[in-house]
Amino acid sequence: MTTITYSVPAIHCGHCTHTIEMELGELQGVQSVKAELDTKKVTVTFDVPASEEKIKALLAEINYPADGLITL
Repeated sequence: MTTITYSVPAIHCGHCTHTIEMELGELQGVQSVKAELDTKKVTVTFDVPASEEKIKALLAEINYPADGLITL
């Protein structure tokens, strides 16, 4: 299992976080999603068949493109 955190500057409200969590949560292989309004970060824990590429592509598709991967 892998956990990644992205910076997502397009997060502006609770609706944004809800949309991100719902959409990414439906991606096969995603175990958990936490979108944070205050920090504009999205943390995703996943396993195959999900991948960083699929997660980034879905974020872009729903108009919340990842600005970059955050290393913790």
